[in-house]
Amino acid sequence: MSEVVTIYTDGACKGNPGRGGWGALMMYDGKKQELCGGEKDTTNNRMEMMAAIKALEALNRPCKVALYTDSTYLRKGVLEWMKNWKKNGWKTAAKKPVKNVDLWQSLDEVIKGHEIDWHWVKGHSGDPGNERADELANKGIESI
Repeated sequence: MSEVVTIYTDGACKGNPGRGGWGALMMYDGKKQELCGGEKDTTNNRMEMMAAIKALEALNRPCKVALYTDSTYLRKGVLEWMKNWKKNGWKTAAKKPVKNVDLWQSLDEVIKGHEIDWHWVKGHSGDPGNERADELANKGIESI
C-alpha cells in the first residue's frame, strides 16, 4: 500500500428529506473514475454517507486513501463518534438509537482493510475535486 487513492465525495438533496443524490470522484495513478446514484426519499446526511460507502466499495484491494468530504457529520462520525456507538450497541451517549445506523454499519464494514485519512474541505469553495463530486451528486438526483 504505497500509492494513495484520492477520493472526493458529496451528497445533495432536493428537499431534506427529498430526492437525493451522491457522487464520488476517485483518482489513482493518473486515472479518474466517477460514480453517482440517487434515491427518491432520503436526506442529505444519508447521501453524504452513501457517497463514501460506494466509493470505498469500488476499491478492489486494500488501499491507502485520502478521502475528502464537506460533511462534518460523516467525518466526525467516523473519527469521533462511531467507536463509542459500536461499544454502546449502536446507541448514542443519551442511550438513543443512532440515526442512519444502517449506513454507519455499512461504512464500518467498508473501511476495514483500508488506511484512510479523512479530510474536511469547505463545500462550494472552488476546490475542483469537491465541485466535481457535487456535480456528480446532482447528476445522481437527476437519475431518479
